[in-house]
Amino acid sequence: MKSLDGIKFAEMVQMGAHNLSQNANFVDSLNVFPVPDGDTGTNMNLSMTSGAKETESNVGKHIGKTAQSLSKGLLMGARGNSGVILSQLFRGFGKAIEKDGEIDAIQFANAFQAGVDTAYKAVMKPVEGTILTVAREAAAKAVEVAQEEDSIIAVMEAVVNEGKNSLDRTPDLLPVLKEVGVVDSGGQGLLFVYEGFLASLKGEALPAKNDASLDDLISAEHHRAQDFMSTEDIEFGYCTEIMVRFEQGKEAFDEAKFREELNVMGDSLLVVSDDEIAKVHIHSETPGAVLAAGQKYGSLIKIKVDNMREQHSSIVNSPSETAAPAPKKQEKHPYAVVTIAMGEGVSELLRSIGASYVIEGGQTMNPSTEDIVKAVKDVNAERVLILPNNKNIVMAAEQAVELLDIEAAVVPTKTIPQGMAAILAFNPESSVADNKEGMTDAFAHVKTGQVTFAVRDTTIDGVEIHKDDYMALAEGKIILSTPKMLEAAKKVVTELVDEDSEIITILYGEDATEEEANELSSFIEEKYPDAEVEIVEGKQSLYPFILSIE
Repeated sequence: MKSLDGIKFAEMVQMGAHNLSQNANFVDSLNVFPVPDGDTGTNMNLSMTSGAKETESNVGKHIGKTAQSLSKGLLMGARGNSGVILSQLFRGFGKAIEKDGEIDAIQFANAFQAGVDTAYKAVMKPVEGTILTVAREAAAKAVEVAQEEDSIIAVMEAVVNEGKNSLDRTPDLLPVLKEVGVVDSGGQGLLFVYEGFLASLKGEALPAKNDASLDDLISAEHHRAQDFMSTEDIEFGYCTEIMVRFEQGKEAFDEAKFREELNVMGDSLLVVSDDEIAKVHIHSETPGAVLAAGQKYGSLIKIKVDNMREQHSSIVNSPSETAAPAPKKQEKHPYAVVTIAMGEGVSELLRSIGASYVIEGGQTMNPSTEDIVKAVKDVNAERVLILPNNKNIVMAAEQAVELLDIEAAVVPTKTIPQGMAAILAFNPESSVADNKEGMTDAFAHVKTGQVTFAVRDTTIDGVEIHKDDYMALAEGKIILSTPKMLEAAKKVVTELVDEDSEIITILYGEDATEEEANELSSFIEEKYPDAEVEIVEGKQSLYPFILSIE
């Protein structure tokens, strides 16, 4: 096969989505942190399913249009960080061939490479040993093979074979994977998609479903990728994005010259332009200089500057129906705060302190990009701040902002307590940028404690954990595993509360009682008499207790 059209590509997409779907539980199992929210496979599956449905609805011989349909479906259905990265891989892939009716082997390989370039730009500081590494090394091999082979199948075989090799190497790049004895979950999910593509091209049956036992896979610790870098490693601290509208009377725009000028100001540089505008993304220490450089050519019609050191510091510290019923269309509001939470009581609390709308979601229930976009549009406001309250929803929220035609920003909250503090710091008289900065500063001073249950036996940081034990988590770190729920909750208190703590809020969930919450409150009041304790029936699942310490 020397060429590929839209009809055949659509068949590849369906088989890739099916292969991922039948192996989603296996991919989930590679999330070895023993809390009940290992959902990489679930998120990638729901994202790819959305892409496949959009593709199936728009099948035609023009491969560029088919690929754009896949990109659109993935973009709107993307859930979790893994789903967003998957959507970016095929966003770049589709963009590279959008004008082509059919493609040859070289174009096919180059499209994979274009997808990698797009995905890397979407991640603030890419970590190797992840889905990005598998995609990058597989694409590089495809480009190499396409120089010698004119067969579409040969290129896809190169993608799959190198993808397998790259996946096997991920433990050498992320020490925790080697410690645990598993490969990267996102990379494994991507490989299942690629294997489906190849089976479709060759007219073969899908590889057998992977039924490896969870207990065979899990033996030790799982860390966040961000734990293997420090905030001080970020050389260029401000993620700066501007859009320039060219104007007569200003300096004539020269993209190559402009890129060269910006290149000395930082890294992760992207300049895209047409006859009317230029869009810039760069990580720089001098965002003001970037703005000044753009103004030489015209008006700045969009400015976005994020402090990546603050973002990194905050990080290290049925799922398909995640969106709550949309509110009725209302009169246009000047401002809105849209947030995400799980639990009727938690949602009501967030609304009572200033949230305009709460999307139902959180652990194991990550809303999609489309869910977030829809909620923002239904809120009907001129300016919007989005609070994810979960580290795995931040990328989908940021992707949603790019799709909105109003002024919006993400305040990168990772927990409900952080979201509470951020909402309380919201100032309706301030700009979106100032609010984002102020709300981010506010939640940086809040500590989060959680009690949940273990889904498997393992050992982490010297803590021996048994399935169904209650685990005490202090700022995301497991510090105790015990059969007794209140013992775990009290351990969280002694770990996080100190003499400077002023307000402790206890959110008790579905698996805890009011009496148990009162007993925990009495323990805190006796041990820390100067602290003010508040009890809220959060009704959240999975986490009997969530504690906010300010």
